[in-house]
Amino acid sequence: MGPEPSLADVYLARRRIAPYLRPTPLIRPAALGRDLEADVALKLENLQPIGAFKVRGGINLVAAEGAALAGRRLLAASTGNHGQSIAYAARQFGLRAAIYAPADANALKVASMRALGAEVVLTGRDFDAAREACEAEAAATGDRYVHSMEEPLLIAGVGTAYLEAIEEVPDADLLIVPIGGGSGASGAGLVAKSINPAMRVVGVQAEGAPAVYRSFRSGRIESTDRIDTRAEGLATRQAFALPVGMIRRYVDDIVLVSDAEMEDAMRLLMETAHVVAEMAGAAPLAAARKLGVKGQRVILPVSGGNATREQLAGVWRSA
Repeated sequence: MGPEPSLADVYLARRRIAPYLRPTPLIRPAALGRDLEADVALKLENLQPIGAFKVRGGINLVAAEGAALAGRRLLAASTGNHGQSIAYAARQFGLRAAIYAPADANALKVASMRALGAEVVLTGRDFDAAREACEAEAAATGDRYVHSMEEPLLIAGVGTAYLEAIEEVPDADLLIVPIGGGSGASGAGLVAKSINPAMRVVGVQAEGAPAVYRSFRSGRIESTDRIDTRAEGLATRQAFALPVGMIRRYVDDIVLVSDAEMEDAMRLLMETAHVVAEMAGAAPLAAARKLGVKGQRVILPVSGGNATREQLAGVWRSA
């Protein structure tokens, strides 16, 4: 784990990733604004090449480390989006990648990682079990293990999404960001509070995977025995020191939402904005509805859109 990234690191990351990734759109759907009685801006990270924001971090890390990676594999553990990010960056820079994912990982994300040329190892009952297997492989081989949370270059990279959003809406009252392990929320909070300290930053985590929520409140690094959420992008049992430290510094509060609330938000995004989000990508909207944001200017990232056909069908069946 390196030192916390700074706003200057986020600007440097933007320069590194510019040859590989275009800025994503920020839209203000009128129907969604009417539903929330607010000025709502959606940052569409679901339109990234891998369908999720994390690709920014992967590109930034590999571009920054350059020659130091020659001859080494990139190893990562992921429920899908971080793994896609590392697979995509490896392909861009001519490197090999191996991604460790839970045995029941999202099939769409697994297929994407393989299509990008990565070896995918399905192992363990959840993300943390896959992570432990990946860490053991890295210790045995000396390959470059890219931790999904404890990497300052990843945090700076994903922070560029919020730099783009806040430059378009610098006077936003509220930014709501999803939290799995916390790299995205760390970058969001850093950027928001550095540019506009008055902006309120709220994180949202799944009720069934509240390790960061608990750590935020206790000041200790917490873990849970099990995960009980279908939102794989938020499904982590273990909190980590670097993102928790940044979240406690830059994020004003964290709220919990249920799977049902996220599924309701997925439907609302499709109906009002014609946007497809996975459950984690809809979590900020779920939190906005739960909190009430009437009269505010709000930025909601749609962090990912990698929902499978079965997941989308289930959302509509439960309506």
